[in-house]
Amino acid sequence: MALARAEHTRLIYVTSMPVPPRLATYHLELVRGVDAARLAERLTVVSIGDPSLTPLARKILDRPRLQQRLRDLIGDPRYGLLMPFIMTELEAELAVNLGIPAYGPDPALAWLGTKSGSRDVFAATGVPMPRGASGLRDRDDVVSAVLDLQREQPMRRAVVKIDAGFSGLGNATVDLDGCEDRSQVQKAVDGLRPEDPSRTAESFLDAFAGEGGVVEELLEGDEVASPSVQLRASPLHDLEVLSTHDQVMSRGQVYAGCRFPARSAFVAPISTLGRRVAGELSRRGVIGRFGVDFVMVRRGWTWSPYALEVNLRNGGTTHPMITLLALTDGAYDEATGCHRARTGPKCYSATDHLARPEYSRLTPDDVLDAVAGSGLAWDRERETGVALHMVSTVAVAGSVGATAIADSPDAADRLMRQLREVLDQTAGVGPLLGPAP
Repeated sequence: MALARAEHTRLIYVTSMPVPPRLATYHLELVRGVDAARLAERLTVVSIGDPSLTPLARKILDRPRLQQRLRDLIGDPRYGLLMPFIMTELEAELAVNLGIPAYGPDPALAWLGTKSGSRDVFAATGVPMPRGASGLRDRDDVVSAVLDLQREQPMRRAVVKIDAGFSGLGNATVDLDGCEDRSQVQKAVDGLRPEDPSRTAESFLDAFAGEGGVVEELLEGDEVASPSVQLRASPLHDLEVLSTHDQVMSRGQVYAGCRFPARSAFVAPISTLGRRVAGELSRRGVIGRFGVDFVMVRRGWTWSPYALEVNLRNGGTTHPMITLLALTDGAYDEATGCHRARTGPKCYSATDHLARPEYSRLTPDDVLDAVAGSGLAWDRERETGVALHMVSTVAVAGSVGATAIADSPDAADRLMRQLREVLDQTAGVGPLLGPAP
C-alpha cells in the first residue's frame, strides 16, 4: 500500500491463488489521499493457480511463459524492483531472470539471520544476550552445551533452537531443575518439549540434527516481555529505526501478533541496541528491512534487555507498520517510539492468526461484509478502524489477519476483541473460552 502513493508506480502482485476482484482492490480503497479507481488501473494481479506448498519464486521460475509475461508487464527493467518477503537463492535467481534488482540482503548472507549467526553478530557488537552456545550440530552437542552451562551457573530451564526456525516453532524447552551430571542432563534433553505441537521430542532432535542450532538459558524474572525493533539499512550504510513493538506470544514462545507502540520503557534500550546490530549487519553487506527480537527481564524495579535473534527478512511486524504508514500518511518518531499522524498519535494491535475452525464456513465476501456492517471498518477521517489482510485464507484455513488502529493501545485492543466477536457472530459460534491471539 505504501508504494501506491507514488503516482506513476505500477504495481504487479503475483500470488499462488486466485484473488477475487473485491479483495484485489480492498486495500487500495483504504489508502488516504489516493484515487482508488486510478490506483486500480495501475495494479495488475497475476494468479498462478497453484495452491501447492512450493515457494512462490520456484513456481514462477518453473514457468518460462509466466516470466515473459512479467517482463512484458515490467517494461523498462531500469524502473523495475522485486520486493520479496524474504531473499533466498530463488528470489535472487528470479530477479536475474527478470533483469531487475531485488530489495533485500544477498542470500549469501542468510546465515546472519539464523540463530547461530544472530549470536555471532551480538557477540561482535557487545549486545547482551542470554548465556548459551551456538553452532551445535546434534543431540550430543546440545547435551554437552547444557552441561557446560549448568556447571558454570545452574539454570532452571534452557531453550533449544533450530537454526532456521521461525515464529518460535523451531524452539523447545528443557526442564533442568536438579540436573547436575551428564546422565541427568541427557535425560532432560531427551524429554524436551517442542513449541510446535506437531513435533515430538524425538522428531525435534532429528530436525535439529539436520539443521543445527543453539541452546540458551531461558531467562526468568519478576516479569518477562518480548519486544522487537524493526530497522532498515541502505546500500550507502544509512540506518533507520522503523518501529518498536511488543510481541504477543501464544504457547510460550510462539509469535501470535504484536502491539504498537512498544512499552515506553523498552523503546530506548532496544532502539539503541538494535542500531548497534544494524550497523554490524550493514558493515557485512546487509541491505533492506530486518528485525531484532529481544527479551526484557524485570528483576525488582530494573528492566534488562537481551537480544534473541535477527530476522533477516520482513516479519510479522512489517506489514502492520506499512499498513499504518499507508493509511495515515504519518511518520514514526524514533525518539518517542510513537507514530504521529494528521489526527494525532496512532497505536495498533495486529495478528495474522485470527482463527477458529468455524471461520472456514465464511467466504472472503462474508468477512468484508461483516466488518463493513459492524462499524469497525477503516474510517479515513478519524484514522481509526480495522484493516484486514490474508482474507482469502478464511475459507481454506479458517483464519484471517487484521491490523486494528486506534488512538490508544487500549482502544486498539478493544477493536481487535470486537472484530473477533463480529467474526464469531457471522460464523454462528459462541465466544472462545480462554485467551485468544
